Amino acid sequence: MPDFASPAAVAAALAGAGYLADEGLAMAGFLALRLHRPIFLEGDAGVGKTAFAAALAQAAGVELIRMQCYEGLDASQALYDWDFPRQVLHLRAVETAAHGALSAEQLEAGLYDRRFLIARPLLRAVERAPCVLLVDEIDRADDEFEAFLLEMLAESAVTVPELGRITAPEPPVVVVTSNRTREVHDALKRRCLYHWVGHPTPEREAEIVRVRLPGVSERLAREVAAATARLRTLDLVKPPGVAEAIDWAAALGALGADAPGTETLGVVLKVREDIDLVRASDVL
Repeated sequence: MPDFASPAAVAAALAGAGYLADEGLAMAGFLALRLHRPIFLEGDAGVGKTAFAAALAQAAGVELIRMQCYEGLDASQALYDWDFPRQVLHLRAVETAAHGALSAEQLEAGLYDRRFLIARPLLRAVERAPCVLLVDEIDRADDEFEAFLLEMLAESAVTVPELGRITAPEPPVVVVTSNRTREVHDALKRRCLYHWVGHPTPEREAEIVRVRLPGVSERLAREVAAATARLRTLDLVKPPGVAEAIDWAAALGALGADAPGTETLGVVLKVREDIDLVRASDVL
């Protein structure tokens, strides 16, 4: 993992990967790298939390391992699972070759070998470090899964009952994100550096649009950023994020339009009530 000299160096490396981080996010990223601490990013959907992890991995030149959280996620999807078909084939092969000379205990011991273990994201991150592990949308997972993560966050280690404790030779950079659809427990937050990722200013958002869409004119990027900022002032069910602003600019560029209008609201808003509200207002 590169040894960045300062938060400014982290910001420059992220910019080289196409991600424009503000001063606070660059500081959080620098401290996470220097102190080997996980970073917990919270904010509205579409503000660039997931993209930060991808850009950080690209800037550092390491692998990005992503674990998408969802309700019902457990150890078999997050940590490991046993390759049952291969275990059965191995058992039959050994029984045939041994002609009954091995005891049941000896046969069973051979089944729980590392070669029969299917590594899921958490175990892959431990074994392949240095890398960036993205635990995306932790607020979608159950409370029990948060408790399951604590060993990884605090000690960069996981436990497989049949094999014992596996510790990363070098702590992976762990980025945990949340859209705040529910409150995440303090035990998880205490093990992380915290940063709230807010919506950018119109000026910065225009810069982001230009970086992600070099073919879009500077004028159109400014118009889209300003219009997106005005939409966020309304009482919308789902305010648009940076991702939607980029999509909007791409759509308008494809249409050859000079400015955003209500006819393309379906690109930036995804709730019918929000579209009706904007059309009834005078923000566009």
